[in-house]
Amino acid sequence: MARRPLPRILSTGSTQLARSRDLARTAADSATDVLHPLITISRGLRRLAAAGRRTWADTPKDRRGPLLFLVASVVLVVALLPYGPLLAVITLMAAAAWRGRDRTPPAPTDPDEAQSKRLESLYEALVPYFSVPEDPAPLYAHGGAWDQAFDSYAFDDTGRLSHLSVRYPAYFTDGEAGSRARIEQLLHAKSGRGREYRFVWDEEGNQLTVAVLPPLPTDVAAQRFVTAPGETVLGFTDPADVQRTLPLAFGEERRDTPPVIWRTGVRSTEPHLLAVGGPGSGTTTFLRSIALQALQHGDVLIVEGAGTGEYACLTGRDGVLGVECGLAGALAGLEWAAHETERRLIAASRARRAGLTPPEDTRRPLWLLLDRPTMLGHLATADGRQDPGALLQAPLRHGRAAGVTVVMAEQFDALESLGDAVLGHTRARVVLGPASAARLEAVLGAPPHTTPTPDVPPGRGYARLGAGPVHRLQVPATPDPYDEATSETHRQAVLGLLPERTAPVDPVGPVATAPAPEHPMPAVPAGPVRVTAPGPMGLVAEG
Repeated sequence: MARRPLPRILSTGSTQLARSRDLARTAADSATDVLHPLITISRGLRRLAAAGRRTWADTPKDRRGPLLFLVASVVLVVALLPYGPLLAVITLMAAAAWRGRDRTPPAPTDPDEAQSKRLESLYEALVPYFSVPEDPAPLYAHGGAWDQAFDSYAFDDTGRLSHLSVRYPAYFTDGEAGSRARIEQLLHAKSGRGREYRFVWDEEGNQLTVAVLPPLPTDVAAQRFVTAPGETVLGFTDPADVQRTLPLAFGEERRDTPPVIWRTGVRSTEPHLLAVGGPGSGTTTFLRSIALQALQHGDVLIVEGAGTGEYACLTGRDGVLGVECGLAGALAGLEWAAHETERRLIAASRARRAGLTPPEDTRRPLWLLLDRPTMLGHLATADGRQDPGALLQAPLRHGRAAGVTVVMAEQFDALESLGDAVLGHTRARVVLGPASAARLEAVLGAPPHTTPTPDVPPGRGYARLGAGPVHRLQVPATPDPYDEATSETHRQAVLGLLPERTAPVDPVGPVATAPAPEHPMPAVPAGPVRVTAPGPMGLVAEG
């Protein structure tokens, strides 16, 4: 699909804002340096005036007359002396400069006793890993000086380390993942658990930098993101990891937040995505957020294996081809998706051979969102029917050329049930919820650059697009608007993003007809896909 460029004000607006802020900050710093003497004298004059007012207020009324006469006499004598006014102004400016000086005590450069003990303990813990008996002048030795090994350090308000720069000997095997993991685990334990640390290894300079990462914002609600067609916001990450920011609304406030952008379409290198997490980790919220973004420019077919009705708000909406919760409806919908992928490929190939532009219906993106499809696979096996995962072969293999994108969410305990086609073609990966470093590496293909914590908020995890780096991720809050536990703010935010209804939906039981595809394949049963909602447990689709 041909991508239209964003308007200049949207594509470069955040960059210009950042550059303008930097220029304004630089100009303010320069002006402060130039006007520092004037600022000091003005502050001193204010303090002298305040001292004069206090003296006048503290003087008894019967003594104020003689005091005024004394001051007037001094002023008269100074005015009559040669160069008296000039000397008086110089003296006043000197006194004002002295009174207006910055009397804030300088911050202590040396650590206090508690901080010194913490650094010494950390140094002693690193001795077995950074020393060998053959070293004639070891940098790390029991009873050695820790200030020679730690170049810089910083502590937070609670007295725990927030930044540390560690020097290590050149013979340390920093190129081995196991050696680095042992050092990172030790520093994590000694610096304080429950926080996320970033470890940056400088192998050329034999330097290790440890920094505590601030928590990602969890108050990002569902909203329209400033993105181009084919770009999907998975969530938000650290400012140092990406070079782009998006203007987001936080109530009445707007802030620029760095996003994790996933690009789909013909030129995408990772056309399909797999999200993995445990119960309550936010994978359903993640799929709901993607669905709301995909409906801006494409059509969506949802297959919900759990049957909990988490996607009932999308039923009958414009662009939603179906919300399938039953085995029959899921098989019919995925079979149609496989034939639709083949039809698009054939139509596009014929148009290219004829030198024509592919038809418009083949360029409109089609999204297949599957939430826990392995549960339907177990039902299909027990019923002796075809596994729904087998129908994903064509969309996964040819989806990029046909404009079909597959997004799947599954739990950790069901990953082995996914076929090789799913695991091989979903090179964009997202892991949500608490997970060990080994499990993260197994799913993402690379270890994260931070230390995962055992307690994380919903929608918090890591993302990796293909062979790129691993990013920390916080999914925007996109709860089910029909859930009673949803706050009114989030409910209105999600309802405001939903498309208009094209078919009435009666939650008591009448059938709601979803819009039929423009070009149904002959293999699909004739007639529209019907989605019924028998009760609060979810939707049941019928072919």
